[in-house]
Amino acid sequence: MVYETMLMLAVLFAATLPFSALLEQRHALYRRDDLQYWLFLVLGIYFCWFWRHGGQTLAMKTWRIRLLTREGGALSLKHAALRYVGAWLWFLPGLAAARYLHAEGWMLVLLPALNMALWILAVFLDPDRQFLHDRLAGTRLVRLPPVKAADQSAGPA
Repeated sequence: MVYETMLMLAVLFAATLPFSALLEQRHALYRRDDLQYWLFLVLGIYFCWFWRHGGQTLAMKTWRIRLLTREGGALSLKHAALRYVGAWLWFLPGLAAARYLHAEGWMLVLLPALNMALWILAVFLDPDRQFLHDRLAGTRLVRLPPVKAADQSAGPA
């Protein structure tokens, strides 16, 4: 997730620049909600596109992880979109609770962190050790076999 986050910062930066330029955003709070919706959409397009075209984002390729349907096939747009929206459950309930409770200071970190911890622990309730958003979307993560040394040294045909 850390590596994926680093890549996403570049995507978000690239998406924020035209938004700010086109809407003449001179202050970070000006049209903040619109910017958040825009970035949510950009992230959704990024993830859904990669998951539908090969089942891997750039970070997933590095770690040799592929996303498949529960049956082992390629993802449809419905599967990818459901997984993307479901993955936000890692963060949104904790952030919503912090906002609802008017949390300040450490509570702004503690509530989302507790949400994430509960989400991670939910893996142990699943017989296949899949995350809840994968279960709901009908997807699963699989680890790919290691690349053999002979495969790495082979050049293009």
